[in-house]
Amino acid sequence: MRYLVEATVKPGCEHSLLSAIDNGTLGRGSVAGGEYLRNMATARISEEGVVSWVEVCYCCEPLQEERPYWETHFDLLRVRNAHARKNCRHENGIEPRACEQCDCTAKLEERLAAQGQRFIDALREKLLRPED
Repeated sequence: MRYLVEATVKPGCEHSLLSAIDNGTLGRGSVAGGEYLRNMATARISEEGVVSWVEVCYCCEPLQEERPYWETHFDLLRVRNAHARKNCRHENGIEPRACEQCDCTAKLEERLAAQGQRFIDALREKLLRPED
């Protein structure tokens, strides 16, 4: 299943998050593997500071396995279905693990890509700015 995740970076966690992204250790030890880095590569941030991304997850409870990894750096605000569950080939049993190659959220991801700023760019800019 694919989920639309909305979160904010926990205060003081910006440096550790960027470091984990840059050195490829974000989510290390998780069965989700490179999904964390893919999520951060496509994540967008709004002017209000809300970070959004679409995530593939096969847990019975959304982000059950991933949540502890995300919560190291983020306050998760909202996790919701990114498309109708009845149309998910994995969920309805037509094709196990279909979400990995599915384009069911392509329109949503296109809309997200046009909103706000790339999160990773905004995070780098924030950390490079001298403190006021």
